[in-house]
Amino acid sequence: MGSMSIWHWLVVGVIVLILFGGRGKISELMGDVARGIKSFRKGLSEEEKPLEQAQKEPEKDRAKS
Repeated sequence: MGSMSIWHWLVVGVIVLILFGGRGKISELMGDVARGIKSFRKGLSEEEKPLEQAQKEPEKDRAKS
């Protein structure tokens, strides 16, 4: 139980091939997930920029007074 037998390594190898191998449906799905995460992060960073600008404007108004 403590050591990995050949069957364990075969199962691990099959799972790795399914997830990352060739032009399979699952590897395409993983690419789509990565693109979705990248788009989500980009959207968050774009959303923060107007908030930062809105926070800077009141500081400019205070400096004028």
